[in-house]
Amino acid sequence: MTRMISYEKKDTPIHKLSGFTKLVFFLLWCMTSALTFDTRILLLMLVMGAIIYKVSGTKWKQVSGVFKAVMVFMTINLVCIFFFAPYEGCRIYGSRTDIAHLFGNYNFTKEQLFYEFNVLVKYFTVIPSVFIFLTTTDPSELASSLNGVGVPYSIAYSLEIALRYIPDIQDEFHRIKNAQEARGIEMSAKGRLLSRIKNTAAIIFPLLFSSMERIDVVSNAMELRGFGKKKSRTWYSRRKLTKGDFLVLTFIVLFFAGAMIFTYHDGSRFFNPFI
Repeated sequence: MTRMISYEKKDTPIHKLSGFTKLVFFLLWCMTSALTFDTRILLLMLVMGAIIYKVSGTKWKQVSGVFKAVMVFMTINLVCIFFFAPYEGCRIYGSRTDIAHLFGNYNFTKEQLFYEFNVLVKYFTVIPSVFIFLTTTDPSELASSLNGVGVPYSIAYSLEIALRYIPDIQDEFHRIKNAQEARGIEMSAKGRLLSRIKNTAAIIFPLLFSSMERIDVVSNAMELRGFGKKKSRTWYSRRKLTKGDFLVLTFIVLFFAGAMIFTYHDGSRFFNPFI
């Protein structure tokens, strides 16, 4: 069974990097995507992200289910942007070029389509980086990395436990799903959407409650062992930074600084091809 969005140990350049390096890269990468609306930078990040995805060895089966759900969210968000702010692009770029009339006060404009295209590219620069980060970073190493950048170790450890439980919950969900289908309850794409949602909900809610019970057992066990009484702790899984880590950290810091300078050199974070 292929697990979705779970760490898988591999011998790739991405896996060999320290969790601290990957965390800093991920944060600066997301900040760059969030702060810039320069299409040229976003497209460059899109290409770079595709290369990193290929190098990381992340399997499509690991992320396909979540990616489809994200695509639905992205589509709904872009439609909402258009219907609630149909001329936001015109306001940003200071011009209006109508393409076609839809109905009422709604028109397709080049400026609005270009603005929503940039929003779409932003999603595609960030989402793969989330997948890569989660599938190439050991939860234990992630916790030590978070603690290394100032996050209290109790919070970092909570996140580690949550990430470790995700594969187990996925396995249990698939076991229950297969058992339900063996009893004749249709939960595949062949069934009706509303029926599938209802049948899936019948699995998810009991699964959530059983997961809460697991968390309670683990937290009680940790409390009995005196977890959290001291202000700091050591980490068995923390890696020392290597030459590759320093190269990647230098690159992402310079890339972030360069992207910000390139974006704001004219006082605006929007690239305007309509001037």
